[in-house]
Amino acid sequence: MSMVQYTLAQSPDVVLTVSGKDSHKAREKALDQLMAMLDEGTLPTALADGFSAEQLVEVQPPTSSAAVQQQEDAVVEAIQVLNQLATLKVKVQASRDEALQVRQLVDLLFTDDPMTEDQLSELKDGFKVLKSFAQSNLRFKEARAQAEEARQTLDEALGS
Repeated sequence: MSMVQYTLAQSPDVVLTVSGKDSHKAREKALDQLMAMLDEGTLPTALADGFSAEQLVEVQPPTSSAAVQQQEDAVVEAIQVLNQLATLKVKVQASRDEALQVRQLVDLLFTDDPMTEDQLSELKDGFKVLKSFAQSNLRFKEARAQAEEARQTLDEALGS
């Protein structure tokens, strides 16, 4: 939810915060707050007669330097890279056990022992699982290597 802040030229320590963006309606809400402060006697300054919503000064949030903006962008990118790594890790973990079972059946192909119909059928069905696991595992290893830089970026931003 966006917020906008206003202050008074004659009393910059007074800050009025209202929801939304700078608009006539937001200024009216801020003026209502100002009037409430006036009624309560908590306004540190006197308002001139005919003070209007247009005389409220919008407080601009401090703008980030180009360097800080670049660092923030790098952090966002680092989080995306780490999120992708997490997704790949989950995918690899989900198919690892099944792939290892199929892998054991592959070893049976290299023995002189006969294979049952069930084992052959399981092996042929399992090739897809094996292929999917192997590809995911390769992508995960590559992503993990690339994510090291993302982790360093994040650590620098966190000050660790």
